[in-house]
Amino acid sequence: DGFVIETPTAGGHNAPPRGALRLDPNGEPIYGPKDQVSIARIQALGLPFWMAGSYADPEKLEALLKQGASGIQVGTAFAFCRESGLDDAIKTDFLTQFQNGAVEIFTDPIASPTGFPFKVVKMAGLPDDATRPRMCDLGYLRTTYLKPDGHLGFRCPAEPENAYEAKGGAPGDTIGRKCLCNALLSNIGLGQQREGFGVEAPLITAGNDIGVIKHFLQNGQTSYSAQAVIAYLSQTPIAV
Repeated sequence: DGFVIETPTAGGHNAPPRGALRLDPNGEPIYGPKDQVSIARIQALGLPFWMAGSYADPEKLEALLKQGASGIQVGTAFAFCRESGLDDAIKTDFLTQFQNGAVEIFTDPIASPTGFPFKVVKMAGLPDDATRPRMCDLGYLRTTYLKPDGHLGFRCPAEPENAYEAKGGAPGDTIGRKCLCNALLSNIGLGQQREGFGVEAPLITAGNDIGVIKHFLQNGQTSYSAQAVIAYLSQTPIAV
């Protein structure tokens, strides 16, 4: 048994801030002192732990190991390497725009049907979220509710608004929600294609520390290997 301690800068879902939700001028959640982790107190539990969220750095790794951590969890650096499951075209497009400084990371406080903040990559070529059609035919993030007849039903705030409201869901819960189930499958080339709807568009996620990728791209390259990431973190020379 052990712990993965993830900070709010990690990709994908983030834990919401402690206390009342406050947003900065960009509309992103504000994290404060209550959200900071005491590594010493985690270490005192006596179980292995790994730190995640902007820790893909050899100096940070070395420092954490000295503090008693078992290691780090790395997501973003590996997500865009050749061996990852992301669609190759998406990776190439992302890395090209990244090198041109045209990629931004936005912590969307309402995108995920779970209610947790979710990191969203913003770059050219991805659909305007306002035009993304609603669809809920996978239902991985559905939640249960009690029907008037006493049976359990399932609903998701990212499904069509009228369907959600017909199931007793509050209309306000649907505002800004996105179907992550379908979008994330599109990220790996498995986007559903439906008549009159087209192919589901991807929704890319990454951590705030995307700058680490610059260590793996040289001379205008638009791809790199997982070994290159390991070489950087371990400070061992390996071909990219």
